[in-house]
Amino acid sequence: MAKENPLLLVINPGSTTTKIGIFKGKKKDFTHTITHKIEELSRFNKASDQDLYRMEIIIKVLREKKVPLDTIEAVIGRGGLLRPIEGGTYAVNEQMVADLKKGFLGDHPSNCGGLIAYAINRALGCKAFIVDPVVVDELEPVARISGMPLIERISIFHALNQKAVAREVAEKLNKSYFEINIIVVHMGGGITVGAHRNGRVIDVNNGLDGDGPFSPERSGSVPVGSLVKAAFSGEYTLPDMKKLIKGHGGMVAYLGSHDLSTVEKRIINGDEKASLIYEAMAYQIAKEIAAQAAVLEGKVDAIALTGGIANSEKFVNLIKKRVGFIAPVFVSPGEQEMKALALGGLRVLKGEEKVKEY
Repeated sequence: MAKENPLLLVINPGSTTTKIGIFKGKKKDFTHTITHKIEELSRFNKASDQDLYRMEIIIKVLREKKVPLDTIEAVIGRGGLLRPIEGGTYAVNEQMVADLKKGFLGDHPSNCGGLIAYAINRALGCKAFIVDPVVVDELEPVARISGMPLIERISIFHALNQKAVAREVAEKLNKSYFEINIIVVHMGGGITVGAHRNGRVIDVNNGLDGDGPFSPERSGSVPVGSLVKAAFSGEYTLPDMKKLIKGHGGMVAYLGSHDLSTVEKRIINGDEKASLIYEAMAYQIAKEIAAQAAVLEGKVDAIALTGGIANSEKFVNLIKKRVGFIAPVFVSPGEQEMKALALGGLRVLKGEEKVKEY
């Protein structure tokens, strides 16, 4: 049986940072962001090769902060690009480590989350978990059909934050996450809109590859015929097209900025184009929410807006105006990833959920 407030170490690797946190049960003790020098990271051929390098720095920081390492009960790492799996908390095992090292769906800094957790597990003897990685796939069979047999729709989205926010809203409704139907919208550099039915995300747009609404830096779904013509026009290479979809697409392509607050200042100063693109992004998000309401057959208990863009009351109100008739709208600005990782590990330690095997 787990202690009442077990000591938990949470690890969330980014491209040039590693966020760590110490939680005592549900209560956050501290969080700390380690910034890595690009020249240090460039020594490694792949992001997944950085695991031991990052782990050594984490251990050093924990010792500096006088964290008693031998009392850490579990380390919970951000899940990476694994094989498609259903949501939940997974024990890090050798098969997972092999897939993270290989980069089953690609090489990404988040792959280090599970790898570092495994390394610390071996060093300290504590448990090692990941929670709701981006590859969570709970799509219904009908949601996988694209209209072209060559291409199947896949599930890659902000699963960790979406599920964490869905649980929060369920608590506000005095219900379990597994009892409600909720549409969750994560709005950041990428935007994903998920239809959650009784604890499963049965449909969601693949925000990574440009599916769904356009975002500050991603194109979203675009007219496919025109896209194909552009791709074969001879004016663009494959890397060019990928950048137009992700990185150089969406709001930044139209306005030269992916910063929402900068665009809002331009609107205040009378920039009509900025106003149109800003409204169009909210418009497309609202359309996607309405589409997911159809997926849930109109039985929607709540809509939740989260991610960094949810900090903008002006933008949120544009969405609310179009979808408020569907269900009550809850706003949870920012991302809850560190807390969500800790709570995922805690639920398993306390026996509230069964740990899953990869």
